[in-house]
Amino acid sequence: MPEMPSKLAEIVDEFAGAPRDLVLEMLLEYSDAVPPLPAGHPGHESMEQVVECQTPFFLRAEVTPEGTVATLFDCPPEAPTTRAFAGILAEGLAGATPEQVLAVPDDLYQRMGLAQAISPLRVRGGTAILARLKRQVREQTA
Repeated sequence: MPEMPSKLAEIVDEFAGAPRDLVLEMLLEYSDAVPPLPAGHPGHESMEQVVECQTPFFLRAEVTPEGTVATLFDCPPEAPTTRAFAGILAEGLAGATPEQVLAVPDDLYQRMGLAQAISPLRVRGGTAILARLKRQVREQTA
């Protein structure tokens, strides 16, 4: 059975083992890990909005001809927590196969210990981001 990408598993373990008071700080470091949309990208029309997020959040997962999943995220800098979810996924899923992306557990953020550090609403937004990504990958591999 495929497992989630090892890079993402490392990030999860790092958070799960961190002292509670450091978790939020660690999370926010990932808000800088979101790569900007590529030059010439058509913007939001080719992306899906995640309405569960309190801020305008758009994403797209694309299965490349090489058989890996490329992710695109767009989220305003004034939403650092939500951007951090995108940063974790961007970094953790880099170079992952569709099978590895689909193997990411739906309760990823609970496993990271984030449910104690941030509001349930934010955890729900992050969970919705992951669910949308997985659905887009599933649709392209069906």
